[in-house]
Amino acid sequence: MTELAPTASPAHSIARVLVIDDSAVARGLMTRWVEEDSDLTLIGSAVDGEQGLRKAEELKPDLIVLDVEMPKMDGLAALPLLLKAVPGCKVVMASTLTRRGGEVTIRALSMGAADYASKPQAGRLAGAEEFRRDLLSKLKALAPRPIPPVPTQRDMSPPAAPTAPGAPVARATTPPPSASAPAKKAFAPVAQPPQGRGTPRNTARPEIIAIGSSTGGPQALRDVIAAIPADVRSPIVIAQHMPALFTKILAEHLTKAGKLVCKEAEDNERLKPGCVYIAPGDFHMTIRKDAAGFYAVLDQTPPINFCRPAVDPLFQSVAEVTRGAALGIVLTGMGHDGREGARMLRSVGGTILAQDEATSVVWGMPGAVAEAGLADEILSLADMGPGIVRRAKGGN
Repeated sequence: MTELAPTASPAHSIARVLVIDDSAVARGLMTRWVEEDSDLTLIGSAVDGEQGLRKAEELKPDLIVLDVEMPKMDGLAALPLLLKAVPGCKVVMASTLTRRGGEVTIRALSMGAADYASKPQAGRLAGAEEFRRDLLSKLKALAPRPIPPVPTQRDMSPPAAPTAPGAPVARATTPPPSASAPAKKAFAPVAQPPQGRGTPRNTARPEIIAIGSSTGGPQALRDVIAAIPADVRSPIVIAQHMPALFTKILAEHLTKAGKLVCKEAEDNERLKPGCVYIAPGDFHMTIRKDAAGFYAVLDQTPPINFCRPAVDPLFQSVAEVTRGAALGIVLTGMGHDGREGARMLRSVGGTILAQDEATSVVWGMPGAVAEAGLADEILSLADMGPGIVRRAKGGN
C-alpha cells in the first residue's frame, strides 16, 4: 500500500488510521477493512511497536489499531510512546479473548488507550465478522469531530429569553467553546435542562447505585470507584459493555483501585451494602427484591441496544425494585444505551447523573441522556465520585 503523508484536517476530512500488528493475516484483514470503509483512510501499517512508533511520528494518524503481543516492542511498551509522539491520537487495542489478553487490555486502558476490540484466535480470523464490525464502529466513534462552520452575524439567533426563577437547569461543567476546544460534530447531542417529573425526586439515601458505561468506561469506573469511601453503604451495580472474562478482570482491578470490594455478579447473588457488582460479559443483569432484600439475576436473553450486558434493563429493574430510591449514573460510551432506563428511573423519583462531554472518551450514552433532558446534573469525571458520595449519604 502507498503510505499517505500527514495533511491538514479540513472539516470534511475522514479519520486517518495506522494499523500495528505482527500477524500478517490479522494486519492484512484490518487494513483491508479500513480501506473499504468510506469513513476511514488507511495511511500505513507496521509489524511491531518500534516500526509503528516511527510511522506514527512520520504520518501523524488520528487513530491507531495496536496489537497487544508483538516482537521487539509489544503493545504495552509502545502505547505511552505513541500517545506522546502523536498527542490527541486515539489508540484501540486489538486483544485476544484470553486471560492474558484481558489483563493487558485493562492495563492499557488505564494507561490511556481509548478502547479495545476483541480479536479472535488466529485460526478464526478469516471469518471474524463480529471483530470487523466492532473494530470499525469503535474507530468511527473515536474519529476526530469535524469543525462546524463559524456562524455569521446573519446566522446568529437573538438572545434567548431568561430562564424563569427557580426553573431547574443542568449544571454546566464544561467551558464555552474556544479555538483550542475539541471540535464538535454538527449533530452532536446538546444538553437540555432537566425535564419535569411525574414523581418528585426522592432525596433519601439511595437503596441502590446503578452505573452504566461503555467506551472509556474502565478508566472512568476506576476513577469513580476510587473516590467512593468504604462508609458508603448502598450496593453499587454496574453494566459495562465488555466481553466475558474481561469483566472479571475489571472487577479485580477496581478492587485494587479503591476501598470497595468489587466482583463479577453471580446469578441470584444477594447484594451486600458497600459492595460493587459488575454484570458478567455476555449476560444481562437485573435486580430483584424479596423479603430478604435485593439480589441479582443474570440471563442471556437477546442483546439490547446491540449489547449484552446492557444498561437499560439494569436501570429499569432498579427503578422497579426501589420505587425511585436509587441513583443512576451514565458514564462515557458510544450509542444511547441507558437513556430509556434513565427515563424510567427518573420517572419514579430516581436521580440521574451524566458525565460531561469534555471528560468523556465518547459522549454518546451520557450525551443521549443529557439531550433527552433526563440528567439532573452533568458532571466532569473528577466531580462524579464526590457527587455520588454526596447523594449516597442523603445530600442533594
